[in-house]
Amino acid sequence: MKILLKKHFLLAAILFSVFSSLAQTKKWTIQECVEYALKNNISIKQSELDIRLADIDKKAAVASFFPNLNASGSHSWSIGANINPVTNARENQTTQFTQMSLSSSVDLYNGLQNQNRLRRAKLSQLAAQYQLTKMQDDISLFVANAYLDILFNRENLKVQQGQLANDEKQLVRSKELVDAGMVPRGDLLDMKATVAADKQKVVAAENALLISRLSLAQLLRLEDFANFDIAEVDMEAKASPVMSETPEAIVSKANEVRVEIKIAKANLDLAERDIKIANGALQPSVSLGYNFGTNASYSDRIIGVDPNGVPIIAGPLPVFDQFSNNKGHNFGVQLNVPIFNGFSAKNAVARSKVAYERSKNAFDQAKLDLETNVYKAITDTKGALNTYEASIATFEARQEAFNYAKEKFAVGMMNTFDYNQAQTLFINSQSDVIRAKYDYIFKTKVVELYFGIPIIQKQ
Repeated sequence: MKILLKKHFLLAAILFSVFSSLAQTKKWTIQECVEYALKNNISIKQSELDIRLADIDKKAAVASFFPNLNASGSHSWSIGANINPVTNARENQTTQFTQMSLSSSVDLYNGLQNQNRLRRAKLSQLAAQYQLTKMQDDISLFVANAYLDILFNRENLKVQQGQLANDEKQLVRSKELVDAGMVPRGDLLDMKATVAADKQKVVAAENALLISRLSLAQLLRLEDFANFDIAEVDMEAKASPVMSETPEAIVSKANEVRVEIKIAKANLDLAERDIKIANGALQPSVSLGYNFGTNASYSDRIIGVDPNGVPIIAGPLPVFDQFSNNKGHNFGVQLNVPIFNGFSAKNAVARSKVAYERSKNAFDQAKLDLETNVYKAITDTKGALNTYEASIATFEARQEAFNYAKEKFAVGMMNTFDYNQAQTLFINSQSDVIRAKYDYIFKTKVVELYFGIPIIQKQ
């Protein structure tokens, strides 16, 4: 039995180790990161709740066209001086009384306020959807930037590690040359200092990579920060077809597809609808009403008189018989004409007109901001491309210079200080190429987003 339990325990431990290993080796693609963020980001969840509220408001606006229906009932006790039906005198006694009613009313005309509220509710739905789309675009852009930051830090770490490995080899070579008496001992000390500095750079690059991974994991709201990592991706800095378009064409396309303009236009339409709703309160309103009521009493009643003229007293009729006998209906049309109400309706109209002017200004500003942002994004992307191409040219020149320095250093024709200078310039140029590459990729994505191309293509 003990052997069997040990086997089961060992099997469970192996399975747990395998599953843990699989979980740790998961590498997230940029599409997986974006899609996960769109499902779990708090801001997006808030926008989705705004859509649900807009849906509820629309249902309420539709319901305003239907008649209302209300039922009421009461049962009361009257204790104290009441009229005695037998003696017709006021006496101290307790009586009970039950009353029930059913009422309904419907607006026939109220300045078209119900119709305008329904149209406004539909506009609110549309505006909420636009807000959600904008939030999704913003989150996608944040995730893409964080993802590219990890790729940059990962490549930069490889560069620093390569520099360290190369300098460690040169350290061994320097020691051999010093032992052979070919170079002074100071060169060996310089190389040791260089290796120590390289190790510091590797540690700094490792920390930068870890922080960028943690930043993306937090953006995705992942709890397992330690095991989060992204897939090995070799992104190319390709020229986007969008950049071949004229700035005017990109601005025109952005005005068609970007939700910033649609949000501002929806808010302007909402403000215009509010003016119509406020104006409706200045007009007369007509409503149709209906009421049904019945009641029952628990007091004794006079059902006649005897030959001597004495009232004949009987108990109350059954409750449901009284309900049937005492029922009554009334209905009618009600007209309300606003004459003076402290200028509240007129002030509401005035406020809604001011709000409309604010929305109009915001709409005009949104168009100006979008045009400015598009031109800035285009300029930034062109600048990033120029920087990237210049960094490549610099890297190639530094590489040739470093290769020449290595040849001279290998035969003892260059001292350690000059060799380290050439190597540092070469390594820095490598980092500059990587940084410029991912900066260009990200800024290209921004321009494409303005042109209606999403951050990731859905598969």
